[in-house]
Amino acid sequence: LLCDVLVREVSDLTGYDRVMAYKFHEDEHGEVIAECRRSDLEPYIGLHYPATDIPQASRFLFMKNKVRMICDCSALPVQVIQDEKLPQPLSLCGSTLRAPHGCHAQYMANMGSVASLVMSVMINEDDDEAGGDQKARKLWGLVVCHHTSPRFVPFPLRYACEFLLQVFGIQLNKEVELAAQAREKHILRTQTVLCDMLMRDAPVGIFTQSPNVMDIVKCDGAALYYKNQLWLLGLTPSETQIRDIAMWLLESHDGSTGLSTDSLMEAGCPGASSLGEAVCGMAAIKITDRDFVFWFRSHTA
Repeated sequence: LLCDVLVREVSDLTGYDRVMAYKFHEDEHGEVIAECRRSDLEPYIGLHYPATDIPQASRFLFMKNKVRMICDCSALPVQVIQDEKLPQPLSLCGSTLRAPHGCHAQYMANMGSVASLVMSVMINEDDDEAGGDQKARKLWGLVVCHHTSPRFVPFPLRYACEFLLQVFGIQLNKEVELAAQAREKHILRTQTVLCDMLMRDAPVGIFTQSPNVMDIVKCDGAALYYKNQLWLLGLTPSETQIRDIAMWLLESHDGSTGLSTDSLMEAGCPGASSLGEAVCGMAAIKITDRDFVFWFRSHTA
C-alpha cells in the first residue's frame, strides 16, 4: 500500500507514462512491486529482473547520486573537450548532463522508453556490525519512471521527488524494522516449541506436528533421515536421492556437523544433475552420527 501511494504521487508530480517501485531482493535480483501507468501500456508489476540488469557499479552510483534523469535516450551525445592541463580525466558521474551508456540507451529503446527518471530508495543497514550512532545505509530499491517521448523534469520537481523518497524511506525503514522484529519473535517462539517436541518425541515430532521445521527456515521442502527412515515435507528429492545425499555427506563431509549450499551441483554432490528443476539449494544438519535434517530450495530466476 505504501509503495502504491508513492508511485501515484510521483506520477502526479512528474507526469511520466509509467512509474514503478522496484525492490531488490536478498539475492540482488529486482521485482516491480508497485506501478502507476498509462492505461494503454503493458503492465510490468510482478515482473522479476536478474541482478545483472543493474550491476554493482550502477548501484554504487545510485547510492551517491539519488536522482538520475535521461531526457532522450536517442539524442546524440555531445563530446566534452578537456583542457590538456588538467591532471586527471574529467568525471561526469555526478552530472545530470551525463549521457547514458550505449547499452542502457538500447535497453530503454527495447522497452519502448525514450526518457527516464530513476530515484534511489535508501534504508538503514540491518547488519548488527554497522553499530554506532550513525547507521550504515543500503539501497533498498528504486523508483523508476519511463516516458515514451522525450521529457525533461525541472530541478524543483526533481528535488520535491527526492524529498518525497526520503520521507518514504523513513517510513519504510520503520516497517522493515517492525517486520524483522516480528519475524525474530516468531522464529524464537517456533524454536521453543520445536525444542520441546524434540525433548518429548525425538526428531519425528518436528516433522509430523505443527509447527514444523519448515516454519523456521525459508524453504520449499524438508526431510528427516532418522534411523534409516525418511519423513518428507513439501518439495523434496525422492527418497532414493535423499539417501544418496546423506551417504555423500557422510563420505565427503564427515568431519562437519552440516552443510549449506546454494547449489548441490556446485557443491559436488554426485547425483545433483538428476534432481532437475525442483531442487537446487540445500541446508543439512547432522543430528546423530548418521542422521540428518535437510531443507531444500528450488531454482530461482
